[in-house]
Amino acid sequence: MANAINKTAFQIFLDILPPVEFACVYGSSLHPNNHDKTSMTDFILSVSDPKQWHSENLRLNKNHYASSWMVNFGGAGLITGVADNIGVGVHFNPFVTWNGKMYKYGVVRTRDLLQDVLHWEKFYLCGRLQKPVHVVVDNLDISNTNSVNLRAAMSAALLLLPSEFTEADLYAKMCSLSYMGDLRMLFAEDKNKVKKIVAGQFGLFHSMYKPFLEEYEAKKLLRLSSTVNHQIKVYQDCDVSVACSLVSALPPSIRSQMSVKQGDKMKLNGTGQIIHGIAIRSREEAANCLQRILRRKVMVSSARQAISGLLAAGGMSATRYLSQKVSKAWKSWR
Repeated sequence: MANAINKTAFQIFLDILPPVEFACVYGSSLHPNNHDKTSMTDFILSVSDPKQWHSENLRLNKNHYASSWMVNFGGAGLITGVADNIGVGVHFNPFVTWNGKMYKYGVVRTRDLLQDVLHWEKFYLCGRLQKPVHVVVDNLDISNTNSVNLRAAMSAALLLLPSEFTEADLYAKMCSLSYMGDLRMLFAEDKNKVKKIVAGQFGLFHSMYKPFLEEYEAKKLLRLSSTVNHQIKVYQDCDVSVACSLVSALPPSIRSQMSVKQGDKMKLNGTGQIIHGIAIRSREEAANCLQRILRRKVMVSSARQAISGLLAAGGMSATRYLSQKVSKAWKSWR
């Protein structure tokens, strides 16, 4: 996790904002070897009433909002309306300079955050919380609630992985769930992003997912062994019964969509099983079905949030942010 100095710095920044119910830092700020002073510190903030929160924040920190037309013509109501009706419920303020450092913070309704964490409704914020974060404020014990999200993410990753893989492969697959179908990955993201995230935060991933690895090993769903370089090698049984166990750990809404896509299409043979109303004939078909559902969710959410973000960021900030993303992507493809 972040060291004491960073924790203090994170908290001090939050002190200039209206109170929040939950706050976490994510992204490159958590890389132990990140010494880039120009990089932004990224926050997710959840509040009970975004409109009221933005109204207060406009009074305190109007300069944080890049889109002058939204601020001047609609205020907090327009800011919240664009986030809810065009985006996925999150308004981001990027390129906020304070105390010699740069910050970006996204504000979301707490109810919407919990909905995504528990049900993968938009598969946007839940994806952020499947990766290492540093929790700064947690008045509602969202960190504990997020364990449902982490267990589901590991189950989804296992369903998509082969019978043998490394611990790093597991984290890379979990990390990639929220990028499948993301339109930014086509032109505005580093193609090595997932690999870099896992390499830079491997210890944090291990701390997050160790309890679930041990839980699944105890249930005989996995077998773990150490290699010469202390990397854990993972072995899993790929038969239908194990696939059913993994599917049962997915959010109910995902299982419901799988049931619609799989149930009526399959006439089960002797090896098939039905779990939560989902006809599972083979692990491969279940995995392909899950992949299609998640790719669709991510594609829709990333497109909506991209449009919302461009409106919220304003012309200059949007151009600056996009140019940085495209520059990273270009360098990764060279």
